[in-house]
Amino acid sequence: MSKPMYRLVDGKGRVLIPKSMREAAKLEYGDIVCLGMAGGKITVRKVEVIEVGDQSPEAVEAYVRTAFQFMPDSLRLDLIGELSRLLQKKEW
Repeated sequence: MSKPMYRLVDGKGRVLIPKSMREAAKLEYGDIVCLGMAGGKITVRKVEVIEVGDQSPEAVEAYVRTAFQFMPDSLRLDLIGELSRLLQKKEW
């Protein structure tokens, strides 16, 4: 993109990536991005898989959310049931 775009950071630290930039980067809903720092600048890049060794809660959550999107409905329902049972046990 040749022309810079300016955006405000909201109260939660979020920034909306303009549609034209998302399309150019082939970013879609549910995609995983890796945030980094390079030369004092924040970088954002799309990743297809979480880097080996990154087991941070954020990386694991991103991976699970993406995997969940591509599962068959029957498997999703099984997982939802299992998670529900785990939560019920935790509440006792």
